[in-house]
Amino acid sequence: MLEIFICEDHLETRKRMESIIQNKIIVEDWPLKISLSTDDPYELFAYLKEKPHTKGIYFLDIDLGKDLNGIELGAKIRQLCIDGKIIFITTHSELLALTFRYKVEAMDYIVKDDFEQLQKKIQEDLEVAYQHYTSINKTYPDRIRIDMGTQIRYFLLNDILFFETAPVSHKVILHLTNGSVEFYGKINELKKLSPNFVSVHKSFLVNEQNIIAIDRKKRVLTFKNGETCWASARKINNLTIK
Repeated sequence: MLEIFICEDHLETRKRMESIIQNKIIVEDWPLKISLSTDDPYELFAYLKEKPHTKGIYFLDIDLGKDLNGIELGAKIRQLCIDGKIIFITTHSELLALTFRYKVEAMDYIVKDDFEQLQKKIQEDLEVAYQHYTSINKTYPDRIRIDMGTQIRYFLLNDILFFETAPVSHKVILHLTNGSVEFYGKINELKKLSPNFVSVHKSFLVNEQNIIAIDRKKRVLTFKNGETCWASARKINNLTIK
């Protein structure tokens, strides 16, 4: 689900934007929703901290009348949602240069004083964002997307063997058929990426389809490239070879 967020301190403008977006969703019959519409940047940031893997489109007023402006909010959003679509709504075009300083990588800038232009640009941006969202999901149906800090990488599900907690705090090692990758992450979050991923130990998350042998006595799993990992006595009994 692609979620939409509005952060605009002018109530009339915010309601107008909600109407434009909602009408576009209905006309196109898109699986989109407005998850949050607010004048408080901290409310939006708190939402994303709770759900850091949100796939979102963000309409942000630059001048929010708070100690956190829209550009600073955009920078915080970018840290949590590397591929989020950020659109700035403003009457202060002179502030747009700040987006480069904060490395926000905005998708668009809309001047909100002209209603017809506001409506047109919002509709166009929704179309582009949705096309991008659907193309990614159609292009990689057999791949797993993993956010690795400032990078987003796609791995063939068939190449993923297991994930292991690294010796370095908050890091995970991804074991592949032909190598490994270490990155910051949490095994509990990675489990949500595929129904094939099964937690077999507090330190190991495995791709069940790539297990070729199960030694229940020694509690060892062997994968198709010969690598092994441990499994707990309780969880190994629930595993099968696909």
